[in-house]
Amino acid sequence: MAGSRTVAVVDYGMGNLRSVSQAVQHAAEGQGVAVIITARPEEVMAAERVVLPGQGAMRDCMRELHDSGLKEAVLHAAANKPLMGVCVGMQMLLDHSEEQDTPGLGLIPGRVHRFQLEGQLQPDGSRYKVPQMGWNRVHQMRAHPVWGDVPDNSWFYFVHSFYARTDAQEHSVGESEYGLRFTCAVARDNIFATQFHPEKSAAFGLSLYRNFLHWKP
Repeated sequence: MAGSRTVAVVDYGMGNLRSVSQAVQHAAEGQGVAVIITARPEEVMAAERVVLPGQGAMRDCMRELHDSGLKEAVLHAAANKPLMGVCVGMQMLLDHSEEQDTPGLGLIPGRVHRFQLEGQLQPDGSRYKVPQMGWNRVHQMRAHPVWGDVPDNSWFYFVHSFYARTDAQEHSVGESEYGLRFTCAVARDNIFATQFHPEKSAAFGLSLYRNFLHWKP
């Protein structure tokens, strides 16, 4: 049952729920925090904090979030409690995506663009591949409690064909490079989100989830 020490992982049919929830549960061990995967709006509303995963095409994610009846609960969470978005869950927080001309939730000003890297070569002489699948350094653009003790320029795991650009630099708290420099972590008020997958990023990824559990915006 959702309650004051509950983290709700939102199940709207489009997230990498098993690996995200397992990582959050691992980070929550010994913290007195219950982690639930839920498709029930009332449990999202009641939870102390919320994780919004996302996987696949953004238009599908936005449609399923709406059709599941969870959109209003997520918007309520974004206005009232710590919310962490992951992968497409980060992209959904922005205004718009080029992917099938899809409006987002409009919680952080910015847009999502497709990588256009045809013909470009990486420093080692190989061609850039889209989607990017692999480890990238993340440059912390400003201090944030969710970064906590994670060292600047740590490596995190990415799987994506689209990247974000925020309209205001203060909302971009992490950047990385893949053919160009792009925003890979955003934050505003009680919202923090990453393009990369903390649950696939070993110890530093678990540290991010652990820091999120203790964050008091």
